[in-house]
Amino acid sequence: MQLSLVMTVIGPDRPGLVDAVSGLVAEHGGNWLESRMSRLGGQFAGILRVEIPAVKKPAFVRTMKALEAQGLTVVAHSDQPASADLDAAFVLLEIVGQDRPGIVHQISHALARHKVNVEELNTECSSAAMSGEMIFKARARLKVPRSCDLARLREELEQIASDLIVDATLKEPSETIRMER
Repeated sequence: MQLSLVMTVIGPDRPGLVDAVSGLVAEHGGNWLESRMSRLGGQFAGILRVEIPAVKKPAFVRTMKALEAQGLTVVAHSDQPASADLDAAFVLLEIVGQDRPGIVHQISHALARHKVNVEELNTECSSAAMSGEMIFKARARLKVPRSCDLARLREELEQIASDLIVDATLKEPSETIRMER
């Protein structure tokens, strides 16, 4: 019998971290199913889902925890199977504008009020080519419950985009809604 585990790994970045983790997965007869990993501010952070033979789980978790001696923090949880949520749709939200404090908070607060789950969020700040001003960019994959009043959510996102002077684009499977400053 196979068990699925979700793990987070975080610590100072250095060459060989992914190799160390993937080597332990392979050593215990495991299969690497999916992951999201990144280096930010000199730190390495990753979340991964692996499948391990049930009889090897205790030894695998102990071995992974031993990586803490190398400066990594490892947390392992049993995988919670994804529910087949037929009452939700996935949409993509993109935001671009001059950087300022509070953009992520204001957008995420509106999403939370509408019970929208942020499934994935990627953000970055970069220097604008001509002006040199810092430009904020975000891309989020959202899970929107069918019970959400999408028209009301659009209105709120339009108002936030206007207040923050950013462009926000909400892309749905069948349409694209654009909210501009």
